[in-house]
Amino acid sequence: MSDERYDGTILEAMSNKPTDGAQERPGRFQQIRLVARVVRQANPKALPIVFASALGTLVVVILIGLVVGSLWFFIPLALLSAAAVGMIVFGQMAQRAQYKLIAGQPGAAAAILKNMRGNWTVTEAVAGNRNLDMVHRVVGRPGVILVSEGPPNRVGSLLGAEKKRIARAAQQVPIYDVQVGSAEGQIPIDKLQRHLMKLPRNLTKAQTRELNDRLQALPRSMQMPKGPIPKGVRMPKGPKPKMR
Repeated sequence: MSDERYDGTILEAMSNKPTDGAQERPGRFQQIRLVARVVRQANPKALPIVFASALGTLVVVILIGLVVGSLWFFIPLALLSAAAVGMIVFGQMAQRAQYKLIAGQPGAAAAILKNMRGNWTVTEAVAGNRNLDMVHRVVGRPGVILVSEGPPNRVGSLLGAEKKRIARAAQQVPIYDVQVGSAEGQIPIDKLQRHLMKLPRNLTKAQTRELNDRLQALPRSMQMPKGPIPKGVRMPKGPKPKMR
């Protein structure tokens, strides 16, 4: 079974938003089972680490109860603590599996950006080319962030053109550019959220909304499929002009 089968599925299972065209969302336990299967596929040692963390927490809290002399009080506390620690570790392992499965695929950065917590507005594929290199626009408290996917020698011109296109609408708002990838000077996809969170907060919430309204009024330069795109897919060519 190939990894591509789970590229969008793990994002769907970990997200609280229903997907377009979904007839029925799976229950919470079904989602956990699905994510657990993907986590185990990505890292066979992940689930044993989760269980070991939960079991270790259970044992430690029970030992504390034995030492204090209030074992019956500490047993429920041990169970709750073990469950909490297990879910925290499981969530971290699931996030790592998510990054591993979608890394290097066109649209992967957009999928990560759309699942970020906080007041961020993500517009996918505001610029791109037929090699599926693309630029996504993020509007937040730092200002405008242009996030590119693709080799540095190809996305530099895309970033420059998009920055020039939105500069007038953004006015004096800071515009950042971030290249996602594994090449030198690029940000790995698993560090993308952390990188954006460290940017300075230059705007108020009201200024962020006003900026987003101005940018949303700009015409889209291209249309791209949403979410990670399977490898090997190339953008369709546009219609040829008719000869008169």
